[in-house]
Amino acid sequence: MEFKDRLKLCRNNKKITQEKLAEKLGIKRPTYAKYETGENLPDITMLNKLADFFEVSTDYLLGRTDQTTPISFAAKDGYSKREKTDDETERLQKKFNEFLKWQKQQKND
Repeated sequence: MEFKDRLKLCRNNKKITQEKLAEKLGIKRPTYAKYETGENLPDITMLNKLADFFEVSTDYLLGRTDQTTPISFAAKDGYSKREKTDDETERLQKKFNEFLKWQKQQKND
């Protein structure tokens, strides 16, 4: 199942319209609608907002796992919550972009 399909499934499970969800996310409905059609992909900040809203992991939304519940870093690695530095955010954005390119390549193969 692709990102767009999981996103629509999550939204339907929450019984919320695209309009209401876009409003809650602080974006316009057409912007959100393009996520569900696969026309556009969210940036990493929006991906995190979507995962938080739907109470699922980003890995679930990206199709990397079928487990919807996020694994707590604290429980997994003893990682304590802290603010991410700009370098960490940039590194995560690059990894996310690499994943999206890989996913697109797999789809085209």
